[in-house]
Amino acid sequence: MSSFDALGLRAEILRSLHEIGFTTPTPVQEQAIPLLLKTEKDVVALAQTGTGKTAAFGLPMLEFLDPQDRSIQCLVLAPTRELCVQISKDLERFSSNLKGTRIVAVYGGASIRDQIREIQRGAQVIVATPGRLLDLIGRDAVDLSSVDVVVLDEADEMLNMGFQEDLTEILEKTPEDKKTWLFSATMSSEVRRIAKRYMREFEEVSVGPANSAAAAIQHQYCVVQSKDRFAALKRFIDADPELFGIVFCRTKHETQDLATALVKDGYNADAIHGDLSQAQRDHVMGRYRARSIRLLIATDVAARGIDVKDVTHVFHFDLPGEAENYTHRSGRTGRAGRAGISLSIIGVRDVNKIRQLERSLKTHFSYVRVPGGAEIGKQQVVAYMKRLKNVEVDHEGLAELLSEARAELQSFEKEELIDRFMSLAFNRIIEQHRTAFDLNVDMSRKDHSARAERPSSLERFSTGRQMFINLGTADGFDKGKMLGYICGMSGISGELIGRMLIKDVYSFIDIEPDHFEQVRNAFHNANYKGRSVRVDEAGGAGKGAPRPSGAGYKGGGSERSGAPYRGGGGYKGGGGDRGDRGARPQGGGGYRGREYRGGFQKKEGYYEPKPRFPKKGR
Repeated sequence: MSSFDALGLRAEILRSLHEIGFTTPTPVQEQAIPLLLKTEKDVVALAQTGTGKTAAFGLPMLEFLDPQDRSIQCLVLAPTRELCVQISKDLERFSSNLKGTRIVAVYGGASIRDQIREIQRGAQVIVATPGRLLDLIGRDAVDLSSVDVVVLDEADEMLNMGFQEDLTEILEKTPEDKKTWLFSATMSSEVRRIAKRYMREFEEVSVGPANSAAAAIQHQYCVVQSKDRFAALKRFIDADPELFGIVFCRTKHETQDLATALVKDGYNADAIHGDLSQAQRDHVMGRYRARSIRLLIATDVAARGIDVKDVTHVFHFDLPGEAENYTHRSGRTGRAGRAGISLSIIGVRDVNKIRQLERSLKTHFSYVRVPGGAEIGKQQVVAYMKRLKNVEVDHEGLAELLSEARAELQSFEKEELIDRFMSLAFNRIIEQHRTAFDLNVDMSRKDHSARAERPSSLERFSTGRQMFINLGTADGFDKGKMLGYICGMSGISGELIGRMLIKDVYSFIDIEPDHFEQVRNAFHNANYKGRSVRVDEAGGAGKGAPRPSGAGYKGGGSERSGAPYRGGGGYKGGGGDRGDRGARPQGGGGYRGREYRGGFQKKEGYYEPKPRFPKKGR
């Protein structure tokens, strides 16, 4: 096994590497650094995320640097702010003994005036996002005519984010005889196009099979009903008390909603996405790196550049559209050779996507079951006992309390004391998961619709105890917000809530019978934004609550309806997946978007609000 000393780097750089504890190069560093130091050609390097690509291009780049020359000699382009900041910090560590070397990161969301001042003070290396760099070029604050080396990091993602025209404009400002190094986790057709377009004759370095998944990562998937994905995610979190992970969603809205739902259920989580300011992103990432939060909920773009040690799990709450995005996502775990788990929580319809990923990535995905209540309880007990065995007792600080405790408990035998301790410590966990249903879809059945040993929704809500609440879309509620509101007020789990029908000024929600009174009592004297909230049993005698119009076709009962997270009104319903058609602030988001006047008409065995303006001829 080689060391950095054998790669031909200058003494100052080697000293910096020894100071930060870098002794043995990774495979991509071992192959790329000697090549980049000697070749006059451009270079394309392919390696998985987390294998040390920054050092692979950063060390030879610093080798070519003249610290006495204050002009811009090296340019690194990266797709996101986080990756930009990460690269600049790594380069600063690598160059700590190269006196006079200055590295400046320029990216959106931070003060452009401060960045201009930093560049004017003299910077040999600029690490930039394309958009902010073009802004600086337009202000004549950056001169790229002296650049010797250009690095395109995560080139495929820059193309996916629509930076092709920006790259063209930026590279036209650089000398034709510069060296261009392209680093990517995948060799997609877009990366090949950018290599042909922006690079001269080039050499290629590839560590591991092209477009493959990292070997240190276990790729897993579970299959549940789409509306049970949130409940399944919580089960996996509960079953591993040492879990430290990232959860990926497709959109910024889903990311924020999922983080909010997790926090309401008592989990340490936060979201990072493009709508956050740089200060907010830095705050969230600071908390995550300090492990103040266990779960980071992220979009694909926002997660680029997240380099956090010891991430144990990556969860795919929504599967990405491209195999390349899956590679980048899963690369957040299993970094630097450590083991990690990449787990996809999918519905039945997405099973074929897993097979496609297996073929594209040339790797195997293992099927795993969502943990049940007994397994979760056992793992919680084991983890608690481990902490109990390793705790250091502060005898001096607890002296008075310990003597009092011993006096109080001395009448108990050892076995009885353990029994009481276990009951007190784990009664809540046992009760929480006692009625936990099996969320796994039985894949042995042709219709893939049944879960083993789990009652159907019809059986679970057979008594018809449906809740009426005088809040709806006019109050800003959709199914996801309504679910979070009910769970937050009553303290029940989303698994105990069934179908939801959200109308303009009222809603109907199926509550599991055993918990109905708990929910109703939680809303006693409640108010929402200054007005009283009325909660009753739908259709109950003397209650005055109307009967529901049915949460099905045209009424909110699509595959996503009643979901513990990310609800959505059903087909042509109000306020959901395709809802809010014709919705107005004061009503109208119901059946086919028509307004209602408050009366009810009987239809197909249930009651439905009468349309204010019925069509002629009906």
